[in-house]
Amino acid sequence: LQNCNLTSASCETLRSVLSAQPSLTELHVGDNRLGTAGVKVLCQGIMNPSCKLQKLQLEYCELTADIVEALNAALQSKPTLKELSLSNNTLGDTAVKQLCQGLVEASCNLELLHLENCGITSDSCMEISAVLRNKSSLMDLSVGDNKIGDSGLALLCQGLMHPSCKIQKLWLWDCDLTSASCKDISRLISTKETLTEISLIDNNLRDSGMEMLCQALKDPKSKLQELWVRECGLTTACCKAVSSALSTNKHLKVLHIGENKLGDAGVELLCEGLMHPNCNIQSLWLGNCDLTASCCVSLATAMATKQCLTELDLSYNPLDDEGIRKICEALRKPSCNVQQLILYDILWSSEVDDELRALEESKPEVKIVS
Repeated sequence: LQNCNLTSASCETLRSVLSAQPSLTELHVGDNRLGTAGVKVLCQGIMNPSCKLQKLQLEYCELTADIVEALNAALQSKPTLKELSLSNNTLGDTAVKQLCQGLVEASCNLELLHLENCGITSDSCMEISAVLRNKSSLMDLSVGDNKIGDSGLALLCQGLMHPSCKIQKLWLWDCDLTSASCKDISRLISTKETLTEISLIDNNLRDSGMEMLCQALKDPKSKLQELWVRECGLTTACCKAVSSALSTNKHLKVLHIGENKLGDAGVELLCEGLMHPNCNIQSLWLGNCDLTASCCVSLATAMATKQCLTELDLSYNPLDDEGIRKICEALRKPSCNVQQLILYDILWSSEVDDELRALEESKPEVKIVS
């Protein structure tokens, strides 16, 4: 029931459903103005012994810190609960601390906890860390769009590095992190073998931070499959390290490195790593990286020879007709396995547009998004 213009007036009815339907295991009511009063009523339904809820999504519900007492009571009564999303609510540190204390004490085996844009700072990171230490079931944590900073990340890593923590997916986008955090993140990538996905989008990591991450990716114990470092202040200077990591790490399948000033020279270095037999990249995002037609020969070669590569994003780069034609040549080759090519906001002529449309008709498995 996401984005259905519901208010707290609907919550008594929803409470009745939760109380009466043990078959109901997921409730998604995000993007509705339920408010704290409405969700308190929902919590009464959740506490009913007949309720067997496993997944609860309450994003953008206009919740405040006052909701935590009711939520904690519901958590205590519901060992079945596996997923809780409270993102985009004005909770603040005090409420998040109370919530985490409740989660540690609750008997539920929580697998997913999303707290994006909840007004969290480093002050509540010790309590989130305690959840990571005490809930070995927790595999998916998102605290993106919270100003936790390097000091908060260091506290989180205490929990993340604990032997009982089995984290798989960690989203830390726009958390005011700098290259200083990359030492802790690198240690996590190189030693936490359960970790398969990490998002560091929109953090000021810089080349020095990225080089540390790449060193961690080269560690044999790293099992990371997805790395999101879009808009992290990267330049050509880190691309040799990225290339080296690509040629060493057999597990990495998704690399989002767009909105960084890599330039043609940087992407040509990346392509050297892509071409290495060890590299198994499936999805590569290079949107808005200051690329021109000059790097398209290297990209086309990688596309035509690297059969694991199935998705490529080159949006917002001035490739012009010359660059797009080189990419098209690669797509036409039987050896090319790219199935999705993303080309938003690139100018080309009507002749090239005709070529792209003809290519889509001749290879219906290829989707060109522009």
